[in-house]
Amino acid sequence: MIVPDANLLIYAYDSKSDLQPSASRWLRQILSGPDPVGFTWLSIGAFVRISTNLTLRNHLPMAVATQIVDEWLTRRVVRLIVPGDGHWALLRNMLIAGRVQGPTVTDAQLAALTIEFGGILYTADRDFARFPGLRWINPLEIT
Repeated sequence: MIVPDANLLIYAYDSKSDLQPSASRWLRQILSGPDPVGFTWLSIGAFVRISTNLTLRNHLPMAVATQIVDEWLTRRVVRLIVPGDGHWALLRNMLIAGRVQGPTVTDAQLAALTIEFGGILYTADRDFARFPGLRWINPLEIT
């Protein structure tokens, strides 16, 4: 399962980012491909929160951001992945083994969810290397 991090989702729609063309192409490919794509509420929430931030010159209107999410969720390959009964044990391990504090708790949550569902996290954030057992790829380095 492909689990996209919010940063790739944001880059895909950020017309001011140099990463936009490759992130947009990558997102279109996975949403049209055969492999399941696991969206988390963490990544969806971060996409909406950051892409609609009025302090950004190129922010999206809320109606546009929510329409984008609606489109993702209607794709045949998309699954919503949510924590199951064993999530706390995985998360606790990520928090301790990853030496997590403060804002990186969200990263630990995303790592734990990805592991819980046997997925591979796709992210442009190298900080995820801190989490043992997490498989991750930066698709912008290989495209």
